[in-house]
Amino acid sequence: MKLLDMPIWQMTGSQFLELSKLAGSPVQKSEITVSDKYVYGYAGIAKIFGCSTATAARIKASGKIDAAIKQVGRKIIVDADLALELAGKRRGK
Repeated sequence: MKLLDMPIWQMTGSQFLELSKLAGSPVQKSEITVSDKYVYGYAGIAKIFGCSTATAARIKASGKIDAAIKQVGRKIIVDADLALELAGKRRGK
């Protein structure tokens, strides 16, 4: 059976490590990249600005990034690039 076709729960530790090497690197908490166009919720806002979710709630409530936010009911969708631009921070590219 090919490694890529095998369910993860059936793999041995060494098979999983081999699969991780094939993917490029082990799973890590990733930083925001240019491909992260949208983030979701207070956790997403916190990820953009590198702050706590409580501070993210204050940022949203301040109204400074309102143009970057779309909210439908309880779901919050944020355009990350626009939010950084509105807040006066720029992403290093």
